[in-house]
Amino acid sequence: MLSPEENELLTRIGPGTAMGDTMRRYWVPALLSSEIPAPDCAPARVRLLGEDLVAFRDSEGRIGLLDEYCPHRRASLFFARNEECGLRCVYHGWKFDVTGACVHQLNEPEENQFGHKVRMTAYPTAELGGIVWAYLGPADKMPALPKFAWTQAPVTSNFQP
Repeated sequence: MLSPEENELLTRIGPGTAMGDTMRRYWVPALLSSEIPAPDCAPARVRLLGEDLVAFRDSEGRIGLLDEYCPHRRASLFFARNEECGLRCVYHGWKFDVTGACVHQLNEPEENQFGHKVRMTAYPTAELGGIVWAYLGPADKMPALPKFAWTQAPVTSNFQP
């Protein structure tokens, strides 16, 4: 039987916890590829290891996995418009690409643009076996992709890269 302290140690998986840090050293299945089937389709909500995230497929077919909340006013990017290689926040129009970089600030005059200074949390993704995998750990500790036999089998999908 586990003590309450041992139970806490083993079951808490948020950022900065012992198990959270351990689990972030692996590629984690985030969602099915079919949940974001085509470029510029609607984003999908994802909750991984205690973090609220949003996944989307940009105009070039790349998959982004970002913090769900816009760094400007914390509006949910689940309601964002997926357009021209980025998610555009519906609150003030800031647009973020798959790397988490702010690539456009719709409501700021050109001389006041500071989007190049704005970044949000973004995680690397890979698509294998009809599943979108995410790596939430430190970049220097990223392992090889999980190439199980079933991830190498052909997958029937509506998505055409």
